[in-house]
Amino acid sequence: MTEPALSTVEASRGRPRGSYAKTESRRREILTAATEVFSTSGYRSGSMQEIADKIGITKAGLLHHFRNKEALLESVLTLRDAESWATAGIVTDSGRATLDGIIRLVQHNASVPGLVALHAVLSAESTDPTHPAHTYFQQRYNWLRDVGFHAFSDLQRQGKLREGVAASSAARQLIALLDGLQVQWLLDNNSVIMADEVKAYLNTLTTEQF
Repeated sequence: MTEPALSTVEASRGRPRGSYAKTESRRREILTAATEVFSTSGYRSGSMQEIADKIGITKAGLLHHFRNKEALLESVLTLRDAESWATAGIVTDSGRATLDGIIRLVQHNASVPGLVALHAVLSAESTDPTHPAHTYFQQRYNWLRDVGFHAFSDLQRQGKLREGVAASSAARQLIALLDGLQVQWLLDNNSVIMADEVKAYLNTLTTEQF
C-alpha cells in the first residue's frame, strides 16, 4: 500500500530541489488537513473540497498531488503507521522490548489526539467490506495480533508468562484494551492514563514489572 518515495518520483521528473521541497511541504499540509477531516467527519462524509478549503487551495490543486480520495486515504494511513512504528520501535525479537515499545506508542498517542481519533473513526467505518480501508485494517489487525503473539510467546519460553495465560488470547485482549482505552480517552482525556492501564494489564499477565 505504500506509495513510492517522493524523492524517487521527483528525481525521475528531473525537478529542481526547490520545487521538490515545495511539493513535499504541500503534500504534508494536505495530509495534515485530511487527517483532521477524516478523524472528525469520517472518510465517507469528509470531502476533498473540505480538505482543500482547510489549506486554501482548489480541489483541482489537491488532485494534482493525490489522484483521488482513495489515494489520499492510503497516504494518510501509511504516514500514520510509519510515524507510529518509528516512534515506538516495537518490532523486535525480545518479547519484553516489544511490549515496552507498545507502551511507548501509547504514551506517544496521548500527544496526537487527531491520529487517535483517525484510527477510532476509520477502524469502525472499515468494518463495512465496501470501505476502501477494509483490507488495510484487516491486515493491520492480523499483523498486530502476530506481533503480540510472538512477544507473549517469547515471555512464555522464558517462563515469564503467568500460568494459564495463552499467548494468542493475550495478544487479542491487549489489542482490545488498547482500542477501548483510546475511545474512553477521546471522550474524556482526563478519565484515563492509557499507558498506566496498559502497564497494569501486562503486570497481570507476566511476572515482569512494567
